[in-house]
Amino acid sequence: MKKTSTRLADGRELIYYDQRDDSVRDAVDRRPLDPTVTTSEVRRDALLGDSIAVASHRQGRIYHPPADECPLCPSQGDRLSEIPDSSYDAVVFENRFPSLAGDSGRCEVVCFTSDHNASFADLTEEQARLVLDAWTDRTSELSHLPSVEQVFCFENRGAEIGVTLGHPHGQIYAYPFTTPRTALMLRSVAAHKEATGGENLFDAVLERELADGRVVLEGEHWVAFVPYAAHWPYEVHLYPKRRVPDLLALDEEARTEFPQVYLELLRRFDRIFGEGEPPTPYISAWHQAPFGALEEFEGVNRDDFALHLELFTIRRTSGKLKFLAGSESGMNVFINDVPPEFAAQRLREVASS
Repeated sequence: MKKTSTRLADGRELIYYDQRDDSVRDAVDRRPLDPTVTTSEVRRDALLGDSIAVASHRQGRIYHPPADECPLCPSQGDRLSEIPDSSYDAVVFENRFPSLAGDSGRCEVVCFTSDHNASFADLTEEQARLVLDAWTDRTSELSHLPSVEQVFCFENRGAEIGVTLGHPHGQIYAYPFTTPRTALMLRSVAAHKEATGGENLFDAVLERELADGRVVLEGEHWVAFVPYAAHWPYEVHLYPKRRVPDLLALDEEARTEFPQVYLELLRRFDRIFGEGEPPTPYISAWHQAPFGALEEFEGVNRDDFALHLELFTIRRTSGKLKFLAGSESGMNVFINDVPPEFAAQRLREVASS
């Protein structure tokens, strides 16, 4: 992998990730952009103990542009985009309309391919590995920023999810706090460790899932399963078999196998509802250990956390979406219409080849 860092016309950082070491990235951003102005502010909820970001400048972000005006495609002639070069393998840049900025963290966009009409599932194993390397590199770089406590790499796919740009891309949020979902996991890990005299909860959960018959696919270094208490109609968790706290700690064997397993999983997601259905909308989310202090989670350190990816769709059946109703939105108590055992069986049936 070759990494080339440059600057856009308004000062934001852009980084090319290339498969070839001889790639030259010297194109200049020719757009007449004013410096980026953000109003991001993090506010803490005193009752719930969590934090929200207030970012009013995001009201002006680009919304469903036509394909020939896509800001994530390479620049061509007089059509200038966020990527100055006329082609790219993978690229990461600072979001022009970030939810988090400055002392409140950082937001980046990850473009998986220059092909506007592709999806992550269309990538080759070599391309998917390059994206994994980019995620890992950004996790490392962002973790060293003084304002950052947790790094979250994710992809939203599909208009039903709320995606406003159709080009295959994801995002990276670098939070100045430990996210509420991660904090819940760490509290559970701490309680289990104390109750069992040191047993790791992630290891116990993975052992149970392997035994209970909800495994979707399994490699030598990775395993994907539908969790016992899945929140979403079709939800799969992907774990490395050797527990590591973050992407940085994956060994070469796990990195090599990841594209095979993940691409197969994504292709199965697109086949859940049968031929002729539109692509399955999904959220794909990496969960990594925070880089900040963990004193509030007594007895827990970073190595107790297990890196994993959670993939889920809001489509519950053909032509129907799962909307969060009163129980989910009002009280955070999910009601799943699809039994996890059925979801696992269906995902085993729909092999991608």
